[in-house]
Amino acid sequence: MALGLLDLCEQYFGARDFYEILKISKNANEKQVKKAYHKLSLLVHPDRVGDDIKAEATEKFKVLGRIHSILSDNDKRKIYDETGQFDDEGDEAVMKNWADYWRTLFKEITVQDINEYEKNYKGSETEIKDLKRAYMDSEGDMDYILESVPFTNCEEEPRLHDIIQDLIKKGEVPEFKAFTEESEKKKLRRKRKWQKEAEEAARLDAMLELEKKERGGNDDLAMAILNKNKSRASQADNFFDSLIDKYAKAAEKPKKSAATKTTKKKKA
Repeated sequence: MALGLLDLCEQYFGARDFYEILKISKNANEKQVKKAYHKLSLLVHPDRVGDDIKAEATEKFKVLGRIHSILSDNDKRKIYDETGQFDDEGDEAVMKNWADYWRTLFKEITVQDINEYEKNYKGSETEIKDLKRAYMDSEGDMDYILESVPFTNCEEEPRLHDIIQDLIKKGEVPEFKAFTEESEKKKLRRKRKWQKEAEEAARLDAMLELEKKERGGNDDLAMAILNKNKSRASQADNFFDSLIDKYAKAAEKPKKSAATKTTKKKKA
């Protein structure tokens, strides 16, 4: 017997309440509902996960789509809010392809969109909030911070280091030795890893450029524009794959328990 939507919610998200799953209040407006759905669905989008978890991600993606279809419909949401009831089979029967449903809601992301977002993100309250969270979760581990915070790499370290130092000075975060006394060996290892990744990215960019030139060898302007757009789309997908991976790792990485911290102190 097929599980109902609430059972699937509990199985995949550990909760039976739609608002709890999307991490929004019952008073959230339509825009907030859509934003929450978009953020969570990106993490489980079947096209953006590995083959080993694609099947489970697909089911999670479908569940989120059904939740959004209910909360985005004023009549359905009103009934759900007042009674907790909803049409458990209707949306699933009508909507055969939830990926198409998702694409009708969100526009295709371009490189220009990413560059604009990065420009507005750096130095913003959102970046500082993300930086504080990563710093606290990792107790000052710079490797973890660079993996968790968007648009960061070794070149960004001095700027991020200054921000964290300022937060410590203001008393907004505690001082962790892992941050203030990080070894030069660890810093060098991180820099080498980043350089290797940067070289690989440059190699892939060169391959894309070569492919574009080969396909656009004629004077067909339409074909040249098409290849250029494909290249940009590929770069956008690569970016969001890495960004989603960062957030997924941050969400999955367990925080250090109090018992572990106590054991460390005893050993010290």
